[in-house]
Amino acid sequence: MTGLIAFREIVLKVHSRCDLACDHCYVYEHADQSWRDRPKVISPEAVAQTASRLAEHARTHALPSVTVILHGGEPLLAGPARLRLVCEEFTRALDGVAALDLRIHTNGLQLSTRYLDLFAEYGVSVSVSLDGDRAANDRHRRFADGRTSHPLVLAAVDLLRTEPYRHLYQGLLCTVDVANDPVAVLDALVELVPPRVDFLLPHATWQTPPVRPDEAPDTYARWLLRVFDHWDHRGRPVPVRLFDSLFSTLAGGPSLTEALGLAPTDLVVVETDGSLEQVDSLKSAFEGAAATGFNVFDHPLDLVAAHPGVRARQLGLAGVSDACRRCPVVRSCGGGLYTHRYKADPADASGTGASGNFDNPSVYCTDLRELVDGVEGRTSAGASAPELSDPAELAASQEQLTRDLLALLNDRRTGDSDWERAWRVLGAVERAGQGGADALDAVLAHPFTRTWVMACLDPGREGRIDAPGAARRLTALAAAAVLRGGLDLPAEVLYRDGEVYLPTLGLLRLGEPGTDGRATLHAAGGGYAVREEGRPEHRFGPAAGDARWQPVRTWSPGPDGAPVALEDLDPHRNCFARPPRLRLGAGEAEEWRERLDAAWALLHSSVPEFARAAGSGLTTLTPLAGGPRARGWGEAGRHGPGALGVPYAAGVAETALALLTGRRRAGLQALTEVADLYALDGEWQHPSPWRERPVPVSRLLADVHERVAVEAYQRATAAAEPGGLDRINRALDRLSGAAELTSTGKRLVEQLRWELKAVDA
Repeated sequence: MTGLIAFREIVLKVHSRCDLACDHCYVYEHADQSWRDRPKVISPEAVAQTASRLAEHARTHALPSVTVILHGGEPLLAGPARLRLVCEEFTRALDGVAALDLRIHTNGLQLSTRYLDLFAEYGVSVSVSLDGDRAANDRHRRFADGRTSHPLVLAAVDLLRTEPYRHLYQGLLCTVDVANDPVAVLDALVELVPPRVDFLLPHATWQTPPVRPDEAPDTYARWLLRVFDHWDHRGRPVPVRLFDSLFSTLAGGPSLTEALGLAPTDLVVVETDGSLEQVDSLKSAFEGAAATGFNVFDHPLDLVAAHPGVRARQLGLAGVSDACRRCPVVRSCGGGLYTHRYKADPADASGTGASGNFDNPSVYCTDLRELVDGVEGRTSAGASAPELSDPAELAASQEQLTRDLLALLNDRRTGDSDWERAWRVLGAVERAGQGGADALDAVLAHPFTRTWVMACLDPGREGRIDAPGAARRLTALAAAAVLRGGLDLPAEVLYRDGEVYLPTLGLLRLGEPGTDGRATLHAAGGGYAVREEGRPEHRFGPAAGDARWQPVRTWSPGPDGAPVALEDLDPHRNCFARPPRLRLGAGEAEEWRERLDAAWALLHSSVPEFARAAGSGLTTLTPLAGGPRARGWGEAGRHGPGALGVPYAAGVAETALALLTGRRRAGLQALTEVADLYALDGEWQHPSPWRERPVPVSRLLADVHERVAVEAYQRATAAAEPGGLDRINRALDRLSGAAELTSTGKRLVEQLRWELKAVDA
């Protein structure tokens, strides 16, 4: 069977009865009453067969780990002997197949040292159900005769928190009741110092909607947001999975709970009779809603994984209702828990409700929308990546990314003596005080250092890089850092075809074309010198006037601008959509500088704010072959932060537009490399005013990001196209409702709106 999502979690019902009479329990108080016909305790045969089926499933799908949750009813009623058998059977079956994570969910009433000693022996982690303080807990969690269970649960948690059992304490499960005081509930739970708290919405459907004392559609959201505010005010003393899941999805990450998000389900339930069922909460919908018709004695788990009901909860965005697919918070809420979407067919005369469907928003839809928006509104400023608004942070993150990638490359390049020697030189440079650190920062910030590293890490994508070639570049990188820092360190370089390129400095010819060799470079008298075996020392560099040395030229954008490298030497500058020009002649370089000066002046006179932003972070310009394309827009290089490719043959106006648009592209690319602007786990497609077919959010965002600047420039130069502003606004409206955008992505869209307002002012 193809396309199956393997089960990584089994809920094993070891006992089908309970010692409490909670009136909100989905097992006993809701639509499905199948528990009445099942054995009270799971049989040894069912335990052994389930363990065998899980091991078979894990082996088939090469699962690294699986989780088994002991459940009920109340699982401790199965007794220590039966629970020991469960632990033994699963440990034996999974040995050598997959790591086993054993857990138990209990009300805690029976918890004692005889259970905890067993759990400590097998590493069974324990979660306890507790709805808060005594008033909250007694609202539902009572014995059948009405007695409170609260003191016994507290005693169980206190025992669990003591040594040698503390490491088994997994957390507390709290079912929300809006009649309870949310502040008192949180304080009571926090007092027990749980490793985690799970707040659970009471199971409900459109047939049996949740209790809303004030009849407001957002009752549960307001209750949970009061919990959030108090939790946040207290410094977030314990992890809360509901809130942590929202933090994750709002930042573009995965959901951390089945109750939220679009992650596919990977859970199956085994009842005490060995029946294989879907997620247990479905018992709230109608009689038999969780049934699959399979059991562990006759059927492998793959058959359950292929069941239509299971597959329906594995479709991600395609598995939610049409209204949910259009909702901007669907990545975070995921349409809500599958059970909570159920609505019976009003024409069903049977009264069972089984003819309904789950193709609806959650019965908690308004609550979920308000909860997601409320958490995001409270945290968006702090959750946004600082790189979005601080160029220095962006530059620092980009440099750190290059360092991390270079370290990864070093880990893969063991056993190469030339590489290892150069790596030691880089370490010595970094330890040589501020001058060495600054010099190393400069060569690592060179855009094509990243291009080279990425080519080495992914040779199939960027063109295969041979091992000697990688070592040559690293020796040149180390030598450039030594020379820039004026350090008294040996810097041996390997050259090929008679020359070596020193990143950020220039190209040095060391021999005749076709010759390979090695030489030692060092700083000398305001310049540099090279020593080659059998030859006298040779001076080169800024003041040498040596024909063997071709320095990297620079251009200063305006009187206050930092020098920008005019890079037409680095062999790794070939990272643009069109090929770079070969080395410019002296006259060509001077002509290009003049065009760049004129283009920069044009930008500052027409769109000064955009021009200043374009200059921030620009370190390198590469002349590209050919003239401007139809739109004349500039090009950002692959993996080259700070680099920009500009057609050499473009005129002043075209060069100005290329500088502006190229920097917008390069800036957005640099931001997406270090900050999550959108998630990539869905099949969202959006209409674009500039393209015939719908596009992913990444493309639409990039288009808008460029077009805002272009619209400003064209309006300032009387070249604006009719309807351009309207098209950008339509695209921004679409982006504002895009569920894939993270908090940082949404703030970027807000910035673009402000930019556009200034354009239209």
